[in-house]
Amino acid sequence: MLSKIISGGQTGADRAALDAGLETGFPIGGACPAGRMAEDGPIGDVYPLVEISGGYRQRTRKNVEESDGTAVFYKSYLKGGTELTVLLCIRLGKPHKLIDIELVSPKVAATLLVDFITASGINVLNVAGPRQSGCPEIYGYVKQAMGLVIKRSKEHP
Repeated sequence: MLSKIISGGQTGADRAALDAGLETGFPIGGACPAGRMAEDGPIGDVYPLVEISGGYRQRTRKNVEESDGTAVFYKSYLKGGTELTVLLCIRLGKPHKLIDIELVSPKVAATLLVDFITASGINVLNVAGPRQSGCPEIYGYVKQAMGLVIKRSKEHP
């Protein structure tokens, strides 16, 4: 069952998943770009991320590689770094679950993710999705969905 959540620390989906972990005492981590770069400035030290050389693409690849599978949140269609994440999952043969935030509630998303985690034997889950500036509603949605996933993981370790 789920033992850790990782992401790249960008605003939006990444940060929401990390914050859900921080608030519940659930293990979090991941790789971030050199300089702890994010759209709102350097990523705070409260997030235990490992800086790697390179930028966003290298960070995205490292988190896909280091996880057992990836939860990909998006709105309507894949684009930018979110699309790259899916392409890397496919290229590297890593399981992934797509969640369109316009089609399902955070509660349904959590159920879908728990089923995905169980069926795919995922211990380390990478969480990806758009940054805050590209999808303002992503943070609240992902934080709520991942909070429910963490709660269920703690109930059924």
